[in-house]
Parts: sequence; structure tokens; C-alpha cells
Amino acid sequence: MDQKKRTYSAAKLVGRVIQYMLRYYKYLFLLVVLCILITAVCTVVGATFPQTLVDDYITPMLKTGSRDFTGLAADLRQLACIMGLGVITAFTYNRIMVNVSQGTMRRLRDDLFRRMEALPIKYFDTHAHGDIMSVYTNDVDTLRQLLSQSIPQIINSLISMAATLVTMIILNPALTVISILTAVVMLMVTTNFSKLSGKYYVRQQIDLGAVDGFIEEMLDGQKVVKVFCHEQAAMEDFHKVNEKLRDSANKANRYANLLMPINANIGWISYALVAIVGAILGINGLAGVTIGTVVTFVGLNKSFTNPITQVSQQINFVVNAAAGAQRVFDLMDQEPEEDEGYVELVYAKEDENGTLTESPVRTNLWAWKHPHKAEGTVTYRKLEGGVVFDDVDFGYTDEKIVLHNISLWAKPGQKIAFVGATGAGKTTITNLINRFYDIADGKIRYDDININKIKKPDLRRSLGIVLQDTHLFTGTVMENIRYGKLDATDEDCINAAKLANADGFIRRLPDGYDTMLTGDGANLSQGQRQLLAIARAAVADPPALILDEATSSIDTRTEKLVQAGMDALMKGRTTFVIAHRLSTVKNSDCIMVMEQGRIIERGTHDQLIEQKGKYYQLYTGNFA
Repeated sequence: MDQKKRTYSAAKLVGRVIQYMLRYYKYLFLLVVLCILITAVCTVVGATFPQTLVDDYITPMLKTGSRDFTGLAADLRQLACIMGLGVITAFTYNRIMVNVSQGTMRRLRDDLFRRMEALPIKYFDTHAHGDIMSVYTNDVDTLRQLLSQSIPQIINSLISMAATLVTMIILNPALTVISILTAVVMLMVTTNFSKLSGKYYVRQQIDLGAVDGFIEEMLDGQKVVKVFCHEQAAMEDFHKVNEKLRDSANKANRYANLLMPINANIGWISYALVAIVGAILGINGLAGVTIGTVVTFVGLNKSFTNPITQVSQQINFVVNAAAGAQRVFDLMDQEPEEDEGYVELVYAKEDENGTLTESPVRTNLWAWKHPHKAEGTVTYRKLEGGVVFDDVDFGYTDEKIVLHNISLWAKPGQKIAFVGATGAGKTTITNLINRFYDIADGKIRYDDININKIKKPDLRRSLGIVLQDTHLFTGTVMENIRYGKLDATDEDCINAAKLANADGFIRRLPDGYDTMLTGDGANLSQGQRQLLAIARAAVADPPALILDEATSSIDTRTEKLVQAGMDALMKGRTTFVIAHRLSTVKNSDCIMVMEQGRIIERGTHDQLIEQKGKYYQLYTGNFA
């Protein structure tokens, strides 16, 4: 499956972020815009008051010597009310945007995690886990600044500029031209510098993900690093990826940090030009310019150019957020795992005639509910665990096939073992049974049903899996066992632990079954972790089992205890076993010997020993 990775312009990415926000907070955002509009109008009213103050009060008082401040006091009270309203609306929209931005990010993380859980295993096999983590942390965090500050600030600046421009044109069109020309220069500078910094912000986010991925890899492999005294080499490797991040961040901020000072100085030039030209016009009595007009216009000019400077400052955050949004939406746009299945696994009950019907409550019987659309009927088939591979080919890529003409059958309750050298394709076969990957050719049938017709969650629910690489979650021992069956009672979990011979060591833990596990079970031995994984599979009580080197990390003494539990667990269940310890598969109903993606021998232990082929060599160690 081809994964999507598209490149969008910064404007489209920011637009998509805004659309995402509006999906949940449209009315609150409209209220924010209204508050910003009121704030901008209040600001403009305050900026025009100097003209009233100079032309209507100060100049007449200087001419007449009047000391009557009644009118001025009334205007000041009115101005105070207007400015107070502006302060209230500014506080309101900032407070609302905090809630909107945090709520949007929460929903975004929820949607990201939901999409991640729907992705196929192939995606995680081909992407560094630290890089994926960086999307949730660094890249999503870039959107926080965008939503809470940059977008409101840009909207506020644009509305303020528009209101100020209208006021300037009404007040004096001639002086307005100077402000517009300098504003055009500032916008050109902003556009060009944003393009220069934008590409490096994208590079910065990628390099940041690489640093996070490297750190996670070193944390996971810290024991290996120390065993091989690789600390110095690890530090040197980290310095290289860290230097790449420094370089891209330096170039991104080099252009971004120049933008605001340049625009600020252009703004001061505009301020000076308006003051000089206004003074000349006012002294000569031209264009109807008064002292009050010049004083007010200088303030309005600053109100007109300041927003551009503020926008240029926010552009840095916008470009950085666009780079983060690119990576966020790359993950969001990944194609989810395809599932065209329609056969479901349901609770069932069986009458005296052997007829199966669906049960609304849990029973000890499961059945495949198979709708037949053409006939408009539904049939039920008992879940037994029979598996058939019919001439199956598979490759992780279309160019390289790793399994060739695999044909095998496992009757319900049989134990099928796969042996062979590392890389022969043993684990790949089990990954095909639970449809972590889909086959290139051939068919796989489960209880005589093509597994492509079975819904993937239902298929996987019917399989108990114990992987070679055990993973335990943060939580108690009881919670980790219950992971195999979320509605299992404490008694069910304890019985499963006893079956796996894990009960003894669990009860010796400080808090028994309530002992908290952290760091992937770092406070347990590798063998103990493996026993918990076996107990987790046992509590699910599945009709079919996949054991991928399930006893690989258990010592010989513990293996004998576990093997007894495993035999009890496998009784009556179809079981696929992958093992390097051939002693654990001697009692298998059929042993498949694999080499380079092909089954080269098959039979019972005794039959294969008699053939004196590859299995005989593996078992006896006689490779002569």
C-alpha cells in the first residue's frame, strides 16, 4: 500500500488547521472575531482623539484663554469608557482562544492517535518510532502558538490596519499615500524573508524528529551501548544529528529574526516622512492640514505600520507551525488498514440438533456469522481453529517475494511447528494468519472461510499470540494479564497465571498481583516477562494459538514448568509454534522445515529423523 506524503504551501496548511479548528469551535471563533473587531475600533477611536484634543480644545483655549474643561472632561470620560471596552474585549478573545487552542490540540491528538491505531503494521515497520513521537510532541506543539496567539494577532492586525486605513483616507488622502507606499515595501520584505525561512523550518522539524528518534533508540539500547563500550561512538553519532538540527534551526531563525527589525525600521522611516510632510503642509496651510491633523496622523501611521511589524513577527510562528502541520497531516493522511471483511465472530449457542444461533450474552461457544448477500441469508459456523494455506506467495515489497508456494493444513486441535534458520520465513507465516500483512497470491482459509472475508478485529480476537519480544504495559500485573481479555475476572487472570506457571513468582512480588510494572516490566526478569505474556494469551482462551519463540528467554528449569503449562494451554487448540529449541516441538502433529521461504520437509519428529534430511541435521547438530 502506498502511503501518502504530500507537500502543501504554508497558506494551505494553515488554512487546513483553521478548518480543523472551525469544525469544533466555529461559534466561539466567530465570537473571537467580533471581540477583535470591537477592540480594533476602540483602538482607532483612541488614536484619533488627539485631533479632537488639539483642534477642539487646546488651540481654542490658547487663543481665548478659556479655562472651561467641561467639554473635555465629558470627552475624556467617553474615551475612557471606549478604551475600557477595548480592554475587556481584548481580554475576552485572548481567554477564549486559550480554550479553543487547547481544545483543538486535544482533539487533534485524539484524532492522530485514532488514525495511528488504524494504520497497518507495515507503517510502523518503516518509520522510526521516535520520529512518530515527535509528531505528537514537537509538531503538535507548534500549532499551539499558531492557534492561541498567531491567528488572533494576525486577524487583529488586519482589522486594525483596515480600520486605520479608512480613518486615514477620511482624514487626509495625501498623507495616506506615504503610509500605503511604506506598507507595500514592508509586505514585500515580509513575503521574501518568509519564503527563505520557510524551507528551513520544514527541515528543522524533520531534523527534530530525527534527534528524537535517535534518543529513543539509544534509550532502548542502553545496555547494548554499555556492554560494547559504545558510549563515545554514540555521542559522536548524536553530535552529527544534533548538528544538523542546529544548522537548519540556525538558518530558519537567521532570516526570521531579521524580519521584525527591518520592518520596524521601515515603520520609523514612514513615521518620520509623515511627520515631515505633514508639518510642511500644515505650516503652509495646504491640503487642509492642521496641527491636530498632523499629531493624529502620525499616531495613525504608527497604528497602520505596527500591525505589519506584528504580523511579520507572527509569520515566523506561522511558518514554523506550517512545517509542523505538514508532518501532522502526513500522519493524519496515511491510509488506514484496509478491511473488506464481513464475516463476524459472535457468541453462539447450540441446540440439541446441533443448530447454531447467535447469543446476546457471552457463552463458551463462538461462531462465525457469515452473511450471504446474494441469497439474503446468514449462516453460522462453529469456531474450531482449522487453518489451510493454499499455494501462498508473499513479499514485503512487490519486487522481492520471501515466501514461495506455501501449502499446509492444520486440523482443529493440531500442533504445527515451524523450524529452520533465522530468516527462513517462520514468523512471516504467522503474520499472515492474523493478517498483519496480506498475501500476494494463493489463499488462506480459517475454518474453511477465506480470511480476507473475515473482519480483521474478529480474526485477531480468535487468535492467542505470544511473541518473542514481550511487551508489558504500565500498570499492575493483574492489568497486564487482563490485557488478553478485558472483561476477565481476577479469578480468570489468576487461573491463567497458574496455567502458565506464573502464579508462584507473582505472589512473591512485593504487592503480588497488584505490583506496578513500569518501563516495559523492567523490574522483572526476561523469563518472568515471558511467563506473563503466556498468561495473557491463556486468559483470552482462544481456539488457536501462535507461539513465536515463546520460551526463548526462559531457562531450562523454568522451561520444564512452562512447557507443562503450555501443553495444558495447547490442549484442544490449533497451535502454531516457532522454535529454535527443537526439544519443545518433538510432540507436534506436524513439523515444517523451512529454508529461504519454502517448506522443504514436513512430517512428525520420528518421520523427519528417519529421512535424515535438514531436520535431522538441525536436531543432531550433524552438518557433515
